[in-house]
Amino acid sequence: MKSSQHSIVVGDRTVDLARETLRDERGHIVPLRPRAWAVLRLLATRAGQLVGKDEIMDEVWSDCEVTEDSLVQAIGDIRRALGDAGRPALKTLPRRGYMLVTNGAPTDGTVVSGDATSRSSNIEELPAPSSMPHLSIIVLPFANIGGDSAQDYFVDGVTESLTTDLSRIAGSFVIGRNTAFTFKGKAVDARQIGRDLNVRYVLEGSVQRGGNRFRLNAQLTDTETGSHVWADRFDKPAAELLDMQDEIVSRLANTLNAELIAAEARRAERSPRPDAVDLYFQGRALQNRGVTRVLLAQASDFFARSLALDPGNIEAAVAAAQVDVSLGSAFMADDVNVHFDVAEAALNSALLHAPNHPRAHMLLGAVRIQTGRVANGIAQCRRSLALDRNLADAHGFIGLGKYTSGHSEEVEGHIQEAFRLSPRDTRAFLWFMFVGLAKMSINADREAVDWFRRSLEVNRNHALSHFHFATALALVGDLKEARSIAEAGLALDPAFTIRRYRINAKGDHPIYLARRQRYFEGLRLAGVPEG
Repeated sequence: MKSSQHSIVVGDRTVDLARETLRDERGHIVPLRPRAWAVLRLLATRAGQLVGKDEIMDEVWSDCEVTEDSLVQAIGDIRRALGDAGRPALKTLPRRGYMLVTNGAPTDGTVVSGDATSRSSNIEELPAPSSMPHLSIIVLPFANIGGDSAQDYFVDGVTESLTTDLSRIAGSFVIGRNTAFTFKGKAVDARQIGRDLNVRYVLEGSVQRGGNRFRLNAQLTDTETGSHVWADRFDKPAAELLDMQDEIVSRLANTLNAELIAAEARRAERSPRPDAVDLYFQGRALQNRGVTRVLLAQASDFFARSLALDPGNIEAAVAAAQVDVSLGSAFMADDVNVHFDVAEAALNSALLHAPNHPRAHMLLGAVRIQTGRVANGIAQCRRSLALDRNLADAHGFIGLGKYTSGHSEEVEGHIQEAFRLSPRDTRAFLWFMFVGLAKMSINADREAVDWFRRSLEVNRNHALSHFHFATALALVGDLKEARSIAEAGLALDPAFTIRRYRINAKGDHPIYLARRQRYFEGLRLAGVPEG
């Protein structure tokens, strides 16, 4: 490698700082995405010196909040762009940063002799990363297999919108549509795409119209193993195409969010040295399983370990706050406001660093809805939806806000909107419970029984759903089943009492408080301890 004032030569590549380009031996520009070029430019201007990870992140991503995965992805892009010289020239200094090596002896104790680099005792260099960034994915153009070329624009629209919407998933890295569409109509090898683009997952699909129905098939493939992670089929009546496109994309994005979290958590379990992001995904996977003390304690431990490794991990901080929101929401304390206060402080802190974080706004809304500030809480949830239209859980919390403010008749409409976006959501058990509460509050107890039963059918790991179901059963006179359900709830949360439920009302609206009085008798009839 040799350098001049305006350029640095790396093998057969030239980092042209004057023209801000990377060129090959024939003078052709080697494409690099803007952030990757910015990283390379910074390293080139400091060639032979260690540049810390935090400094690179602050310099290159000063305008947005991203995880370290973005830097790892950029480094991978640079190594591939540099070709054969990429591995020996671009050095990784574990937990510290990166160095672009020049002729002679670089700093920090690394000795270079030609292309061979030996390490001094104070530096343990890792090989170029072979693992792909967490949640890295390419959405390949969906195939139009109906034979109607007029549907091409709709099929392409699904692909483009899904690319955009998946990029909203926390911590995701999604290959841009221009690159993805170069594969349109071609036979592809998912493992080869993974190697070429350094992505962990490939999403493929097809759309077919038959008569008055559309059928969409989708499958997610792990590029490292070539195995299918998930596959599903969506059938819908043909309607207004743009509306249907939005709904299909929302459903796919929400389903994939949960599936990708589960897949990343499984990867992390196999890792001998999980990093902060691995630990975050393991905690999120536990949260998706339900709301019990055991699950929440385990999830909280993963988030604490993640934050210990990376105190700036906003996703882990928001997820940790969600643990306290869940503890307060499920009446798992004599004074639930202790948990709500902790969560609110953590969420406000996260929003100072990432003011447009959708889930942080939604969870802050959930806290305020349940602490007597319903209007502000609903506004926070609407803000989260403006930032991420697919955040179905925000509609669920708006429904809860309607219930606590005495507007139970409006709850079901908001929950139906949540289900429209995410019909098989991991949080569906809560949404069913919210409608059940609304029905019970207007004395529609038989309807409430049906909604609570559906809540337990999709997830039994929620003690509060058991207690509400038992209440409704008792109020309609089915005492035997009510007591059985209450016992199952107490097995999940032995400390739950009627007193705890009574003193922790989630709001002060007089209609809500008045309607709530009849629940206490139902809990007594079901055998829940008075406390």
